[in-house]
Amino acid sequence: MVQSPADEAFALERMSQAGIVGFDTETKPVFQAGEASDGPHIIQLATMNDAFIFQVGGSTLPEVLLDCLESPHLLKVGFGLQSDRGSLHRKFGVEMVNVVDVATAFRSLGYKQMVGAKAAVAIVLGERLRKSKRMTTSNWKHRQLTSDQLQYAADDAQAALAVYLAMGCPTPEGARPMQQRGV
Repeated sequence: MVQSPADEAFALERMSQAGIVGFDTETKPVFQAGEASDGPHIIQLATMNDAFIFQVGGSTLPEVLLDCLESPHLLKVGFGLQSDRGSLHRKFGVEMVNVVDVATAFRSLGYKQMVGAKAAVAIVLGERLRKSKRMTTSNWKHRQLTSDQLQYAADDAQAALAVYLAMGCPTPEGARPMQQRGV
């Protein structure tokens, strides 16, 4: 969990060094007809060694998170990113750049249907990604996330990166430090 300026600095340093991160968001599900979602509530970014989970509320994002999402120097990879990008733009006005939807890479391999994270992990890595309905539909808006929620969120972001790298997709050459706003 990224909760302090020291956490933010550490996250920025590690992601900047990597030059590429797995990306995902989580939103509290809506169960009532006509009820609008006010998510995302969690934004996850992960390197192969670290996962950074940001709880987001209100109408603004921490500067470090905004810098990462809008950075042309940090490649963000994930699954089914159209809805994530749309909700981030609607809620926070974020214009994500340098983003790759890993699911589309499977089309170049001849897959006709969209491949999600769970199937991609099985196909490419030969492993099982646990994605229980209970976790998927849990309350991501709650201020105290459980250890199971945190593990699920971290795994989701890291799985996208692991699959992308295992597929031999292009990676940034020599990660360049990201520029922080106002610096």
